[in-house]
Amino acid sequence: MDHKTAGSSDSPSTPGGPQARRAATWATGPFEQPIGNGHPFEHGTDAQIMERRVRTATPLVTPTPGPGASSTLRREVLYALRTGGPASPDQVADSVGASRTGVLQQLRTLESAGLVTRSLSRHGVGRPRHVYDLTAAAQELFPANYGALAQSILTALRSIGGDTLLREVFEVRREQLKSRIGGRLAERLPAGATLWERVREVASYQDETGYLGRAARDQDGTIRLSEHNCAISGVSSPYPIACEEELALFSEILGANVTRECHIASGGRSCTYRVEPLET
Repeated sequence: MDHKTAGSSDSPSTPGGPQARRAATWATGPFEQPIGNGHPFEHGTDAQIMERRVRTATPLVTPTPGPGASSTLRREVLYALRTGGPASPDQVADSVGASRTGVLQQLRTLESAGLVTRSLSRHGVGRPRHVYDLTAAAQELFPANYGALAQSILTALRSIGGDTLLREVFEVRREQLKSRIGGRLAERLPAGATLWERVREVASYQDETGYLGRAARDQDGTIRLSEHNCAISGVSSPYPIACEEELALFSEILGANVTRECHIASGGRSCTYRVEPLET
């Protein structure tokens, strides 16, 4: 099927690609807030996830000898400071089994990236020594489990107020998202923007919030909005109302007839919506 696709824009890709764009985006609200340089749909062991985040946040990772090709000195330094607390370069080097020079290089890089802070500490006589510790920003490099938290909160809400309360919560969330996305469309698009332009901007927003959003227009003019990842799959599977509210959100924010053609939660490869103008 011949069609034109669009992500964030038709301009050349931002340096770093979609991952870098998503990493820089602002907080987006319940269930979709990007976590540092990671993704809501990350997979792998804790070490693998953290290594990917470290590579994105602080490039030029230096490999270190030892078992496991994915092991990096920078990740080991971060782990040492997280588990052992503030430490001098010598202490970190002893902890990770690497040279002081190599560890100090990584600490300085992490400090430049705002992930590590340095202070002077006195221990008895002699010159004070530099001690390094993680900053609050470094927390975003470590694995998180917000999906499980969201599920447990929704389960608690259902136990308190049943499906009625749950629906009210999702309706409020839809209104919040509608206000946020609507403000973005008003800011970025000219008055009287076409339906295609609005769909592209919504797809860009969804892309930034982890859904791998894309807009496509067929040769016959048919417009589709697709999400190639469900950033809230841990919620949408047990709570189908999340998908119902998304369909309603797109219909309202675009002012169009929106029909779901494909559904990830039902086994599809994407959530794809056909978008058509309202009949006049």
